[in-house]
Amino acid sequence: MKRFFATLCMAALLMVSACSSPQQTAAPASSGEVSSTDTNSETPKSGGTDVGIVLPTKDEPRWVQDETRFKDALKDTKYSVEVLFSQGSSAKEKENVEALMAKGIKILIICPQDAAAAAAAVDEAKAEGITVISYDRLITDTKSIDYYVTFDSISVGKAQGQYLIDKAKGKGNPLYLYAGAATDNNAFLFFEGAWSVLQPKVADGTFIIKNSSEAVALQGKSTLSRDEMSKIIAQVTTNWDFKEAKNKAEAHLTSAKAADKGNVFILAPNDGMARSIADVFAADTDVKSYVITGQDAEKASIQYIIDGKQSMTVFKDVRILVKDAIGMAVDILEGKIPETTGTYNNKVIDVKAKQTPVQVVDASNVKSAIIDSGYYKASEFKNLK
Repeated sequence: MKRFFATLCMAALLMVSACSSPQQTAAPASSGEVSSTDTNSETPKSGGTDVGIVLPTKDEPRWVQDETRFKDALKDTKYSVEVLFSQGSSAKEKENVEALMAKGIKILIICPQDAAAAAAAVDEAKAEGITVISYDRLITDTKSIDYYVTFDSISVGKAQGQYLIDKAKGKGNPLYLYAGAATDNNAFLFFEGAWSVLQPKVADGTFIIKNSSEAVALQGKSTLSRDEMSKIIAQVTTNWDFKEAKNKAEAHLTSAKAADKGNVFILAPNDGMARSIADVFAADTDVKSYVITGQDAEKASIQYIIDGKQSMTVFKDVRILVKDAIGMAVDILEGKIPETTGTYNNKVIDVKAKQTPVQVVDASNVKSAIIDSGYYKASEFKNLK
């Protein structure tokens, strides 16, 4: 009987102990969310997440590079950071912002998937007293943007257009135009810059536009309104999608006559789109040669430049852009006023901006600009001279 009573008491004690022990659980990420948190220590550096960063997608190399550099930039500071990817969804982007708000962020750095759609998310953040920094792409249609950190997007387009001009000889060169997504304000700035230098050369016959009736109809105008650019972009948009860029290029070449090919010139908005489009033009037997632009200096495109498959890229040194963004965030956290170099209008207000310069890279300077500067290692490429 005593043995039974002792056993009963022991069981009761075990039950009490189990009920009172804290249980560790891991909250699952919501569907579609890709999260990357700086976990340099088990306890956040200042009792919460100081800087929240929302990037468009983890499916493009450019944004993965940005993630790494953001985390490295804050590694040696007293501030904590969390990076979330919206995976091409404005709805997920808003959820990401709300998730970061729940963690007590003081600074939100956000590169929008859709410039206008992101306004609702940043309005929520601003209402909670969070400082909002629009990163690389400007968020439009809202008063809630405090600062904008960017490359000079118009200069990017100008550099792309000028490169095509410098490589063209004679008159009547076929010109194929491509653009980014109509939901991305930067796509308009890139195109505006390119058009500003290409249009005079279209007007004098150096180039003949082959894939946009809207561009042909407007080729006499040196300056285009937003609505006019929208008409052209609607015809030549890639939506920043590899497959759409490929399909659009195939459709253009299928409908083009042999005389509309030959030695062609291609305005491609960024490196990912450039590779997709270049592969299509390279496979067409009526295309004798092509000159194609890009931007972002993605590893795959640097290899394409080395191999002669892509002509150039506009090198936007993400190290500097990230440094500028983090420097601005730290200044704000420490009660200082960040340095700015200009303003951009987002349809509602003029947003104070910090601009980062860009550089043209092609086969002639790829080693000095990309390798010697330490951006990439030589061992990451083949046939580099």
